[in-house]
Amino acid sequence: MTTTAPAPASSAALGHERGSPGYRRLGLAMWCTGLATFVLVYAVQGLLPTLADEFGVSSGTSSLALSATTLTLALAIVPLSAVAEAWGRARVMTVALAASAVLGLLAPLAPTFEVLVGIRALQGIALAALPALAMSHVTREVTPRHLGGAVGMLIAGNTIGGLSGRLIASAVADVAGWRLALLAVGLVSLACTVAFRLLLPPSVAPAAPRVRLGELGGPILRHLRDPGLLCLFGIGFLLMGSFVTVYNYLGFRLLRAPFGLPAALVALIFLGYLAGSYASTAAGRLGDRFGRRKVMWIGIVVAVAGAWVTTPAWLPTVLAGLLLVTVGFFAGHSLASSWVGRRSSMLSEGSPGIASSLYLFGYYAGSSVGGTVGGVVFDVAGWTGVVGYLTVLLAGALALALTLRRIPAPA
Repeated sequence: MTTTAPAPASSAALGHERGSPGYRRLGLAMWCTGLATFVLVYAVQGLLPTLADEFGVSSGTSSLALSATTLTLALAIVPLSAVAEAWGRARVMTVALAASAVLGLLAPLAPTFEVLVGIRALQGIALAALPALAMSHVTREVTPRHLGGAVGMLIAGNTIGGLSGRLIASAVADVAGWRLALLAVGLVSLACTVAFRLLLPPSVAPAAPRVRLGELGGPILRHLRDPGLLCLFGIGFLLMGSFVTVYNYLGFRLLRAPFGLPAALVALIFLGYLAGSYASTAAGRLGDRFGRRKVMWIGIVVAVAGAWVTTPAWLPTVLAGLLLVTVGFFAGHSLASSWVGRRSSMLSEGSPGIASSLYLFGYYAGSSVGGTVGGVVFDVAGWTGVVGYLTVLLAGALALALTLRRIPAPA
């Protein structure tokens, strides 16, 4: 083998290296994708108390405005992602972003809570192919040795998008009502769609082969038979179920006695997402350096500790616990999601796109199912019950993460 440096074309064919113009453009484009997606998906989370009052529904029922989106996204993500990848990742991501932004502009016109939930469900379908395609695109376009950091950048965009959607919606709703809040969020998503299309560099990876829906059964079963991937899918489900529960219902707790905080101030809890943005990128790089297992275990333990720190009715401990939960969640999620693509590529006839879709199915199912059950727990047992519920979910995630140590890499 020659020791000479490869020609630029050969290097590009292997994927973008960290620091190259293509890597920077790809990172910014994927950041815009995450921002556009999650500004829409999670904007209503900060509005749940407002929607509960506006439409006269319980805290658990109000969460359907979020759960409807994540549930339809979860149900559609595997078939749409697999078929859409062969249509061209850049093209499909652009269409998905544009369609979801248009639906975001229609949401403020909803006359009833049921219509709002229906529009939000359609947004989930429009966005379904996007998260897995974005993750698959990064996996194919970036060199393997820099993949952890690149996926961390993608998740950082998701984080900032989730934060921006919540803060923008809450701030505008406090001044002008929830309808104008959702309109502002839709306009932000539309602007991000344009920026994404302008920034995305030409693909250096070969096009994926065409897949028909009837051909999905075999590839899906191959991935579901791998015990390591099953553990990672379960970790995504449990981590997201616990995380979305915290942010769905902590606002209700802080609005009530003994805290009694104004709604505008409660919305600032979402600034905790900034810590998550840093944690996702840092965890990816630390996992590349020290081993994904160790860093994932630490992240989940940090999240469990954070849940219990929120228990006292004292604002400083609540905020400190929220920060710990956020850091622990994003560390675990960043590592699990990047690990899925790597492990799938080791399987015989493995597909990182299908593996990412299955992971995200578990992730968004966790958001929908875990978040809705968390609302029932909150209505029945208050915040103490929520902390117990979080502990059970996170203990399950830790058990699966420890199990990964005993599972060998695919032959």
